[in-house]
Amino acid sequence: MQSALEARATLEADLRLALTLQQFVLYYQIQVDANKRAIGAEALVRWNHPQRGLVSPALFIPLAEETGLIQPLGQWVLETACAQLKAWEANAITRDLVLAVNVSARQFGAEGFVNQVESLLISSGITPARLKLEITESMLLGNVENVISSMRQLKALGVSFSMDDFGTGYSSLQYLKRLPLDQIKIDQSFVRDISVDSSDQVIVRTIIAMAQSMNLSIIAEGVETEQQQQMLANSDCANYQGYLFGRPVPIEAFEALLSA
Repeated sequence: MQSALEARATLEADLRLALTLQQFVLYYQIQVDANKRAIGAEALVRWNHPQRGLVSPALFIPLAEETGLIQPLGQWVLETACAQLKAWEANAITRDLVLAVNVSARQFGAEGFVNQVESLLISSGITPARLKLEITESMLLGNVENVISSMRQLKALGVSFSMDDFGTGYSSLQYLKRLPLDQIKIDQSFVRDISVDSSDQVIVRTIIAMAQSMNLSIIAEGVETEQQQQMLANSDCANYQGYLFGRPVPIEAFEALLSA
């Protein structure tokens, strides 16, 4: 039986090989408005291992972060997302969709990241506003000024930003008001029990009121029931993502969902 250290080393070796052999795929989870019309999707990376099958991101993303492999993996995700956005331009159903891509702290803070994104925008020929980068509050720890500077440069190119998992990190409101954000994403931990937990209801209403005062759009993730969606709607949340509307699926299934 492998020790934990040996198992980690094996997984790391497999991960490096996976990058070389391009074993990764993007899954897409639909995002909808108050009328349940598609407004976009979140692109989620999956590892399609030939023996293991689909490997959970919970297993390989932390390892990719630790080893630095998150940078080439993140670059692949961005390239694939931009290529998909370009392909969507040919279809009236998909040409206006916005695609959200998660960016890790290590990837975002890497030297040359802004230039990489700019080069991708030029080479792919997409409309920059249709690419939304999702960042987390933890990204602000220790390098706030650098993050703000990079965000402003990318905003100048036309890229939009969403603050993912809002309310679970450690950001100060004095920093938050300086970030050139377009959207705040309510974390699913506040959505899960919103129909029965008065504290979650208050937190969600507070987040929405704050976002509105800062002219930011709001989207709630992890919406699984009609009751959750209605509670959110009653609090003026107009955009949603979650199993109620669709699970993360391969591109063919996603596009079929849009056409249904």
